[in-house]
Amino acid sequence: MVSVTSPTGGVVVVGSTNADLLVGVATHPVPGETVLGHGMRVMSGGKGANQAVAAARLGADVAFVGAVGDDEFADAALAGLRSAGVDLAALAVAPGHRTGIAIVTVSDDGENSIVVVPGANAAVDEALVGAHAGLVTGAATVVLQGEIPRAAIEAAARTTRGRLVVNLAPVLDVDEDVLLRADPLVLNEHEARLVAAALDVPAGDGDEPLVRGLLARGVRSVVLTLGPRGALVGQGGDVTAVPAPRVRAVDTTGAGDAFVGALAHGLARGDGLVDAARTAARVGAYAVRSPGAQASYPSADDELPPVPS
Repeated sequence: MVSVTSPTGGVVVVGSTNADLLVGVATHPVPGETVLGHGMRVMSGGKGANQAVAAARLGADVAFVGAVGDDEFADAALAGLRSAGVDLAALAVAPGHRTGIAIVTVSDDGENSIVVVPGANAAVDEALVGAHAGLVTGAATVVLQGEIPRAAIEAAARTTRGRLVVNLAPVLDVDEDVLLRADPLVLNEHEARLVAAALDVPAGDGDEPLVRGLLARGVRSVVLTLGPRGALVGQGGDVTAVPAPRVRAVDTTGAGDAFVGALAHGLARGDGLVDAARTAARVGAYAVRSPGAQASYPSADDELPPVPS
């Protein structure tokens, strides 16, 4: 029985961790086409781990609930979490499982194409969340994504007593209560339209009607990420545009996760949602300026790119 009834602080991320196999290409191949790559690196990744590292590098106290396999990719997957000082006491090693793998191709214009093999992330289940229920209950902010099984997402949402950040990426079928508990629900444009359809929300024309539709449906708050255009933040009756800095994108891999991790850090330290999103947009812009996901994230001492006035 969990005895903690109120959050005590920090960020807990319940999510995925992968080893990213990063390959550069001039352009992405079309079906049936073979292209030559230039270089291959193995880097730390996974949406959950990315978000945990982003928050920790900015100064948040972060714990991670996740799983890796007992294979040669586990150390690569965990290197970024360890380097950032994330608490891994709730990490499981799943015997007989392969560590999650993401095969990432990055074109010369910075756009990426990703294939994810979940592997040991399937072991992030309801039982694992239950085993660390006290950790989740005591967090000021809990972060969830769509790269782990539905049962774990739903169990973590039920267990959360602090602020729940749900980044339903990729979109999967979860109990409606998860979406209505989210504060905020963080989605990109494509994901937002899928969630709107699942909730029978008219998509409307344009981004703001979509945000307002989700709010009217009962979602507590919404952050709609728009890439280089920044984000829209919806709460109560207000929708606020948050601009992004203008930067040259080298690699967009993990930029959305940098945004979510920075957002969670801001909320955990008491920032308002709009202010947290303003900082998160700058962190996301910082991340696209160099290759990889976690390796591109800023620390608290790094200067973030400014938003044009």
